[in-house]
Amino acid sequence: MKMVKSLLLGGAAGLLAVAGAQAADLPVKAKPVQYVKICSLYGAGFYYMPGTDTCLKVGGWVRAEYIYGGNGNLAWGWANGNVNNRTTNNSTFRARGYITADAREQTEYGTLRSYLAVGVNTNDVGANTASNTFSANRAFIQFAGFTAGIAQSFYDFYSVPASSFWGAFPASDTGDPGWMVMAYTAQFGNGLSASISAEERRDTTIVSAATAFTAATAGAGVATTNSQGGFQSPDLVGNLRLDQAWGSAQVMAAAHEVNGTYYTAAPTANGPSDKWGYVVGAGLKLNAPMIGPGDYFQAQVNYTNGAPRYVFMTPNSNWFKATGANFGFGMLADSVYAGGTQGSSQDLTTAWGFNAAYDHSWNHQWKTSLYGGYAAVSYNATANGVLCTGEVGATGTCNNDWSTYWIGSRTQWNVTKNLYVGVDVMYSKLKSATATTVGGVAYGNDVDNVGVRFRVHRDFYP
Repeated sequence: MKMVKSLLLGGAAGLLAVAGAQAADLPVKAKPVQYVKICSLYGAGFYYMPGTDTCLKVGGWVRAEYIYGGNGNLAWGWANGNVNNRTTNNSTFRARGYITADAREQTEYGTLRSYLAVGVNTNDVGANTASNTFSANRAFIQFAGFTAGIAQSFYDFYSVPASSFWGAFPASDTGDPGWMVMAYTAQFGNGLSASISAEERRDTTIVSAATAFTAATAGAGVATTNSQGGFQSPDLVGNLRLDQAWGSAQVMAAAHEVNGTYYTAAPTANGPSDKWGYVVGAGLKLNAPMIGPGDYFQAQVNYTNGAPRYVFMTPNSNWFKATGANFGFGMLADSVYAGGTQGSSQDLTTAWGFNAAYDHSWNHQWKTSLYGGYAAVSYNATANGVLCTGEVGATGTCNNDWSTYWIGSRTQWNVTKNLYVGVDVMYSKLKSATATTVGGVAYGNDVDNVGVRFRVHRDFYP
């Protein structure tokens, strides 16, 4: 009996020794996993970054399009040096996709936010060489009322992409490309706010000489000598805005420095004095749920002297389209001055424009918009004389004032809440500047264009 008890005790002691040795060899117990937690402070899609108080939302969108009548250039469009012959790219494919990241956290000064949108933006006109493959249209920080980085101009109000697939008509909207800003916004309560902003300058060209019209000019559009000086001062922008349940309204203004280079081709100490152009505008948005769910009307008007890119954000250069042996054209410049040894002061260009759109929802899946606008450019007698001397000679006559109008409609089917398919048809008219006939070519005929744009778009937490 004693022998059996000794054997049992010895065996138990051996097992305990082995178990102890094995336990000593085991790794240290892992720390509990920090599971991702939903952050409900800023809406759907936000999660706490593990170990921090920062909430992050990652999203994006993908888009595919086919365009007819866009002249192979969707940022500019149908009147961008359009020779309208067998070399013209009437068809264009486009694919775009962006990844977005929105990071926010609470501080004693309010919400700290940083936002980034990067992706691809490719156009192809049948050459199998897609262009503009990388794009970044947002990279900004917001904190205590300040906004700094690539955001959107604080002058803007009317939203082009809200009512149209097209971006190739005059408007002030910088939303698609983004714009460099350093701004402060003060909130006064009850939806009233005011912003001041120093922004990347919006310039077109400064014309010191216009190329004489020849039959060959039709192949390159209207040529001018760009005498735009270097970037010296940001544009100064301010707005006063009201947001209410019925909609929103805004008045805004901006100052834009216009600085030329030299009077002669070889840089000398002589050049025109700098001038400051300006622009003023007003915008209105009215919600109309009594007509349809999500219905609204939006409009904006702008008037400028010396800052026409606030009317012509895109396109923002000379207009031109050929129609057989004739063509229509329009010069777009911040200012005009005479070069050479007898230089003149700058004469600022006057322009104004109007945008309006109505969006109607037929039901939760179908909606249609109707949009249109008008824009005009005019030069005083001195500036027109400088341009005409270059275009048709000292003895010729011409008128460089011109205008354009457009009307279009977009219909969109929301297949799901994140996927839509749509078609946008737009008619545009260029009321041409007038010049003369050179070599059988009539310079200054009104021209028009019809464009069709088909789109498939999918969002994922935009």
